[in-house]
Formats: sequence, C-alpha cells, structure tokens
Amino acid sequence: MEIKVLEKEKNRIKFEIIGDRHTMGNILSKELWNDKSMVISGYRLEHPLVSNPVLICETSGKDPVKAIEDAVKRLKAKNKEFLTKFKKVVK
Repeated sequence: MEIKVLEKEKNRIKFEIIGDRHTMGNILSKELWNDKSMVISGYRLEHPLVSNPVLICETSGKDPVKAIEDAVKRLKAKNKEFLTKFKKVVK
C-alpha cells in the first residue's frame, strides 16, 4: 500500500490510497467521524477495478494529519480487542 498526498492545507488533506479498494477508505473515513473536530470525512472510488480510493479529511481546530493518526490508533485498539475476544470464543 502506498499513500499519495494530493492536497494539504491547514485544516484539510486529500490523499490517494494506492493498492487498496474500499477497505481502508471506508473504515478510516467512518472512524474519523468519531473525532469532534471533523467537518468532512469521506472517500470516493471512481471505478472499483481500475482506480484507488481518494480520501478527504477536513477538520475544525485540529491538524487533519493528527486526526488521521488518532483514528488509526483507535482502529488498532479495536482490532486488538476484537482479536482477543475472538481467540477466547474459538478455543
């Protein structure tokens, strides 16, 4: 997976997730909405077979890069919790 920044401003970032389809764009854009500073969070995928998702994140009063970093940390914690619970029930 590769990240290509298309636009970066004080409160907004737009980037392409190369080598992915819906997975990262969907989960990341949804998790970003748990941040109180979020103004815009979403992604688009022009064609599911030949294009990469482009994610847009716009915040109010918070660096959008920090918002994305925080969202990724929350997702990592949720994944760890899921794995722990899953391992308990499949034993």
